[in-house]
Amino acid sequence: MEIKRLEETGYLFQQDGAKPHVHHLTQNLCLDHFPSFIDKNHWSPNSLDLNPLDYCIWDELAQSIDWNNVAPKETLIKELKRAVKQIRQDVVLQSCSSWSSRLHRALEAGGCFLKKLITRYV
Repeated sequence: MEIKRLEETGYLFQQDGAKPHVHHLTQNLCLDHFPSFIDKNHWSPNSLDLNPLDYCIWDELAQSIDWNNVAPKETLIKELKRAVKQIRQDVVLQSCSSWSSRLHRALEAGGCFLKKLITRYV
């Protein structure tokens, strides 16, 4: 089963608010198979502040892309694959480890968007 293989990898599976993801059967499947599953009522699917891809990784990826080399679709795909390999592991780890503090700040802000962080991941 695909879920079993995902658990063995140690990766985190995250869903957004798409209808198939919030359907009660999907939610029940995740509750049954993912020990740390956060259900749809306790996750903010549209919060850019709480998704490491949105608040850090996409920026790192965009900076790694040679934008002069992405005119046709084929070269864009090739360049994206190259750029993903350039994302530093320390940036990914720091981005994910800051999630809890970002969650607390979002709660303190009443669920409103957080101001941009002054320090940048280097």
